[in-house]
Amino acid sequence: MSVRCVLTVFSQIRPALAEKVAAAAPDVRLLPIAGEGDVPDVTGDVLLTYPWASPNLSQVLARGVRWVHVMGTGIDAFPLHVLTDQLLTCSRGGSALPIAEWVMAVMLAFEKGLPDAWIHRPPADGWSRGARGTLHGRRLGLFGFGAIATAVAQRALPFGMRVSACRRSGAPSQIAGVEIVPSLAELVSSSDHVVIAAPATPATRHIFGAVIFAQFKAESHFVNIARGTLVDQDALRAALDAGRPAMASLDAVEPEPLPDGHWLYTHPRVRLSPHISWQMPGATDHFIECFVDNLRRYQAGQPLTGVVDRAVGY
Repeated sequence: MSVRCVLTVFSQIRPALAEKVAAAAPDVRLLPIAGEGDVPDVTGDVLLTYPWASPNLSQVLARGVRWVHVMGTGIDAFPLHVLTDQLLTCSRGGSALPIAEWVMAVMLAFEKGLPDAWIHRPPADGWSRGARGTLHGRRLGLFGFGAIATAVAQRALPFGMRVSACRRSGAPSQIAGVEIVPSLAELVSSSDHVVIAAPATPATRHIFGAVIFAQFKAESHFVNIARGTLVDQDALRAALDAGRPAMASLDAVEPEPLPDGHWLYTHPRVRLSPHISWQMPGATDHFIECFVDNLRRYQAGQPLTGVVDRAVGY
């Protein structure tokens, strides 16, 4: 009679999260490994960790790890050069729902003039006065068209928005009603709301610079829920001062956290939030579900989801 080998998973995540993994996969041996210091003289098959480097990552990988899963959607802070032949996956799309809702919220806030529309005294321009915009008929431009951008498009279309996307592959849209445009310049020049939903890679660093900002429509709205490294913030400041775009809603900036006194805190055309668009009740459960699903696939010899292409960086 053959004996089935128990899969050993090294865990470098918080104990409370590790307990949820253990409850969802009781047939797996979950072994906590500290992120610093010497690594126990044991072997493991899988490493579950965060999307940044632990000081002893190389030692952990040397304990027989064949697959690494990071609890997050981006791997721009993960040291890819440390990996040898290990497979790397992430919880891609795990935050799509709350981030898509956040994007809808900031677009509505821009069009409706919130929170400035709330009053605490009789308005200077009179009751029932003042222009307000609408999402209906507006053009939404999505830079990137993965899980997050797809979720945004699915919510924007019922509002009557016209939706375009620019993606690296140029592949046709998987959603009816979304037009794929061939270049970022074409996307921003035709959009009323421009949303970054692309990964941070060497190829996308500061891709939103002076040349691209010059193509924005006057009075447009710029939203970043991806990574701050995609934006040249000096170029953004000059563009905001020139009115192209009219406003930037930024949930991702460079660096994070911003130092005290940074201009983004006080610029009148910036709506800044501290990288919270991904949050919702049970937000981390989505990350865990992605990993547990991949565990089942791994045990069954099936292809994993969220596989990182190390050549392109996401």
